[in-house]
Amino acid sequence: MASPTRRTWSWTFDLPPEELWPVLADTNRFNEAMGLPPYALEETPQPNGTVLRRGKGKAAGFTLEWEEKPYEWIHGRHFRQARTFTKGPFRRFGPVFDLESNGNGGSRVSYALEWEPLTLMGRLFGSRLAEQAGAVVGKRILEAVAFAKGERPTFFELPAPELPEGARERAAAMAAEIDRGPYGNGLGGRLADVVLTGMASDLAHLKPKLLARQFKVAVRPAVEACLAGVRAGLLTMKWDLLCTNCRGPKASASALSELPRGAHCPSCNIDYDRDFEKNVELSFAPAPTVRPLLAGGFCLSGPMATPHVAVQLLLAPGEARSVEVDLPAGSYRVRTLHPGAFVDVDHRGGIFPGARIGASGVEAVGGREFVNEAGFELAVLIEDRTWTRDALTAPEVISLQVFRDLFAAATLRPGDEAGVSQVALLFSDLRGSTALYEKVGDAQAYNIVRDHFALMAGVVRDHDGAVVKTIGDAVMASFGDPAHAVRAALAMQAAIADHDLELKLGVHMGPSVVVTLNDRLDYFGSTVNMAARLQGQSEGGDVVLSRAVADDPAVQAVLANVPKREESVALKGFADPVRFVRTLPNN
Repeated sequence: MASPTRRTWSWTFDLPPEELWPVLADTNRFNEAMGLPPYALEETPQPNGTVLRRGKGKAAGFTLEWEEKPYEWIHGRHFRQARTFTKGPFRRFGPVFDLESNGNGGSRVSYALEWEPLTLMGRLFGSRLAEQAGAVVGKRILEAVAFAKGERPTFFELPAPELPEGARERAAAMAAEIDRGPYGNGLGGRLADVVLTGMASDLAHLKPKLLARQFKVAVRPAVEACLAGVRAGLLTMKWDLLCTNCRGPKASASALSELPRGAHCPSCNIDYDRDFEKNVELSFAPAPTVRPLLAGGFCLSGPMATPHVAVQLLLAPGEARSVEVDLPAGSYRVRTLHPGAFVDVDHRGGIFPGARIGASGVEAVGGREFVNEAGFELAVLIEDRTWTRDALTAPEVISLQVFRDLFAAATLRPGDEAGVSQVALLFSDLRGSTALYEKVGDAQAYNIVRDHFALMAGVVRDHDGAVVKTIGDAVMASFGDPAHAVRAALAMQAAIADHDLELKLGVHMGPSVVVTLNDRLDYFGSTVNMAARLQGQSEGGDVVLSRAVADDPAVQAVLANVPKREESVALKGFADPVRFVRTLPNN
């Protein structure tokens, strides 16, 4: 086979590599900006466990069919990818990208195209086609760098997308509806603008946490605006079941009740289970009446598609490659793209070791070389084992008041349940409510209690929590962060003091089970029971915190200047006395 022809372009920029990599390695955005159409792959498992990926499409007027090889990359430094074509002007075609420090706080960027002709058209016009493609890439690189430097508001200068007739008018009306509601937070217009003008590669799985950074607001207002956008008809929402390997959404459902307990990832050729708090993510997309999106992606396997993967190498049978990769300290996994054995490494920082890989996966880690001892081509990778913080997980969503208010009917299917490893639960009760009814009469007491519920709900929402239910004069609320629960409890005591009422409060955190009870999402288990019993130890005006809550570092910071004392009590069902911390009311 003839050696490929190569054409290289180079630039120098005054930004360091770590600031350029996230924008220049985003091949999904680049392909969309270059005018390439979205595509899907036919993925066929092979007897050796690998997956054959074949694609079809059109570009520059040519009908193309190809085998899509996995990308190779070293985070922050390099990526390359090649397609092997059976139809089109080229037999092989692909980019090679390199990024390095220039020693002066800036970077040198190199972008090359490698190709090998397949047809007469490819031989005659290959160089011209490559030059045209390179010119477009160069233009987009300059735009992306200007975005990284804050010199332009968007990645690329793109033509306005084609929209359905009346889409702008519908979006404007929906934005106004979002802002009229209690959860719009003044973001309706900005959200509509993102839907109407944003890149399709960003909108297919719109993530509120990324949107919050874009809007320069806290996460909760962005999540609230997105959920309000669903109610207004601007957005749709999807519960994505992420693959535990590639972390891509390989199964989706519009409702929690439709979410499967597991799925198959054809890209990784594995079956995987649902983990409610780790791989169930809520994402959003434009409503088709406002901004329809074509199916498929613009780049299905680039470096930023799996940002948790620091290194990915494609090794030929028998190939040994020496790669010096300097990675920060942390927990990593060395595995192959095809199913098989893996090795977990607690890395102390510095040069990461190589690995020996066989047909059954990674056999050993050590040395400096990555060696493929299997009889077939395979991809080996080093991935960060921590999950991305940009995902809006199911436990986070159901612990927000906006979700409880706008989607009260969202439940798990009958008989289904989901475990969460930690939730902070707050129980409250009015002290002396029976005497209150006798003192002021039923009607006035009812109004007082109703106002108290509204006050409590407002405090819960302001502290990123959700009211799970009310029981008589009591409230049960959930929080994803124990510090938020404690701040909410202290705020409740401060607010209720102005209403001549006394509030009993208890907070505990721990694992729980999410179930559907009385047609609403609820929590079940010993954590719930303990939180309720600690509330029973409250004397009114104080907050009773379990040791699990009080010992949390973030909670300790909240309580640093709060008067408190440690106590213990014997509780039914517990062999040993239960220790807790009681905050003392300010007299």
